[in-house]
Amino acid sequence: MEFICKENELVCKRQGETLVVEAWGKDSLRVRSTMNRTFTERNWALTEKVEATKPLIKTYSVPEKTGDGTFENTWASITNGRIKAEVNYAGVISFYRDDKLFLREYYRAYGGTISKESRCIKVVNREWKGLYGSDNFALKVRFESNAGEKIFGMGQYQQQQMDLKGCTLELAQRNSQISVPFAVSSLGYGMLWNNPGVGQVTFGNNMTIWDMRSTKEMDYWLTVADIPKDILANYTKATGHADEFPEELMGLWQCKLRYRTQEEVLSIARKYKELGIHIDQIIIDFFHWTYQGDWKFDKKYWPDPKAMIDELHSMGIKVIVSVWPSVDRKSENFFPMLEKGLLIRTERGSLQTYDFQGDCVEIDAFNPETREYVWDVCKKNYYEYGIDGFWLDNSEPDYGVYDFENYRYCEGAALEVSNIYPQMYSRVFYDKMKNLGDGKVVNLLRCAWAGSQKYGNVVWSGDIPSTFEALQDQVQCGINMGLAGIPWWNTDIGGFMTDDVNDPEFKQLLIRWYQFAVFTAVFRLHGDRGPYNIPALDDRDWGGGYLHTGQDNEMWSYGDENFEIMKKYYDLRVSMKPYIKKLFDEASENGSPLLRAMFYEFPDDEKCWELQDQFMFGDKYLVAPILHLDEYEREVYLPEGEWILTRNGQRFSGGQTVKVDAPIEYMPVFERV
Repeated sequence: MEFICKENELVCKRQGETLVVEAWGKDSLRVRSTMNRTFTERNWALTEKVEATKPLIKTYSVPEKTGDGTFENTWASITNGRIKAEVNYAGVISFYRDDKLFLREYYRAYGGTISKESRCIKVVNREWKGLYGSDNFALKVRFESNAGEKIFGMGQYQQQQMDLKGCTLELAQRNSQISVPFAVSSLGYGMLWNNPGVGQVTFGNNMTIWDMRSTKEMDYWLTVADIPKDILANYTKATGHADEFPEELMGLWQCKLRYRTQEEVLSIARKYKELGIHIDQIIIDFFHWTYQGDWKFDKKYWPDPKAMIDELHSMGIKVIVSVWPSVDRKSENFFPMLEKGLLIRTERGSLQTYDFQGDCVEIDAFNPETREYVWDVCKKNYYEYGIDGFWLDNSEPDYGVYDFENYRYCEGAALEVSNIYPQMYSRVFYDKMKNLGDGKVVNLLRCAWAGSQKYGNVVWSGDIPSTFEALQDQVQCGINMGLAGIPWWNTDIGGFMTDDVNDPEFKQLLIRWYQFAVFTAVFRLHGDRGPYNIPALDDRDWGGGYLHTGQDNEMWSYGDENFEIMKKYYDLRVSMKPYIKKLFDEASENGSPLLRAMFYEFPDDEKCWELQDQFMFGDKYLVAPILHLDEYEREVYLPEGEWILTRNGQRFSGGQTVKVDAPIEYMPVFERV
């Protein structure tokens, strides 16, 4: 092993591999490696200028006797504040926090082992396998597993496990699955896998394996701190903070699948006004257009969008409109974009990437010319009418088949870069809107990647079923998204896919979900409500009239009793706006999410590291959502301190589990005194 000590980095070379460990912000290190001649020099999620530090870099040499004689046993270290990395003569890296080992690469091969056991099975720490005809590699990076460690973050996975130890996670974007590869460990460190390629990670009990299908280099970033809040602060300093969130969007957002005409939108807004209920934003969903990729209103049903938007603005309501990245072959933009090379390419077979309601190819959001083209069309057909924001649906993108090996962008093969696509898609709009300087930019997306928090992204949890099981998943999804650095997160209240809105069990679910949603970053009514017995507006097979619409989905749509409950919780949300603003400000300042794991506020309480069915909304409110059908009481763990049950003002001492009533009109919430 050859060690080269530079001012800010340690360079290690062995058997064709170049390894670089460098100081990258407070108590943090970036680790890169390649088998190619040079690095790509892509910073990916590490976009921010971090504070300069002066690391301590040392090399060591110790004579060691072997059966063949004497050789020099060499290794080197780099220390940046509280974090240190040691690289031994076989290239195996060990990481220390305050000189205590917290992470080590897994190595079981002959020579250069940390431990002398199990060296003959020939399993190495970084396994590079060249891909035929390419300068890319399949890469496996292995780490020793830590007994008793808990791992959180990593984005959004629809599963029951909040603690990811023992889980295998696909590093790929899908509808309702969001890969944001930043992990927070109970051992006091955070790790960003700074690679947007497709693969998987297994946080096994015997080893951790990061497995990439096609990449040019290894790239990850580690930080250490005493508590999760400081880990998130270090992480968002390196990857970016969320913008300041506009106060006028902290109340109710109204939506359904789907409002089909401008008169329908106006009638909904007028009725809310008549009831004295202010909605902050109304959302115009998909197929208001002619063809996918036309990115314009169907004039038959939206004859005067500007007049509609002007009236909504006069009521103090913002307007957001759905834009998809898919372009139908029948769209007026398909062949111009195809000729200019602005669409995703397929490696083989027919040119099609998406097949819902049309033969479509999606835009190549990596291409700056694509971003310019799409913005110019949307600016003319939406923004200049007064549209306030964009609902960037299908932003993974939602492939017809997730054959990532068959798609290519101008930036490279989808296998190598696809996970950052939703962030690039969001920048079609964010970069231009930010430059126009008309105010704070807030767009709604179905997906994200590391660093997406800095591009005005409100991320929602995708097209999930309307079940209590799905509601249970959303609690841990929201917590883990926040720990991955995405604070602006929300769900479709009631879930997206409903068979029958008249089912009493669904109505109960809707109320419980609605109560939960009051204590999330964005409070938004949406869903595809069956049964589908509403006739089409016309017999065309295109445009805004032919596709189905769901049942009504407004506050008054589910009966008087449910309306009263929803109105009570609406009033609660409005009354909390000053507090919610404080939480959004914290997200902008230090990366703290609004929806927080219990251990985020109580890191010294071991019990809090076990809880996933309750959470903190900021530092003040402990929220215990009702997650099961016909559940009218539940147990809640109260950490140390004094707590007040908001329903009746009853006071409790912390350090105990209590059982509280939860009638349908109330979800248990405790205020921290």
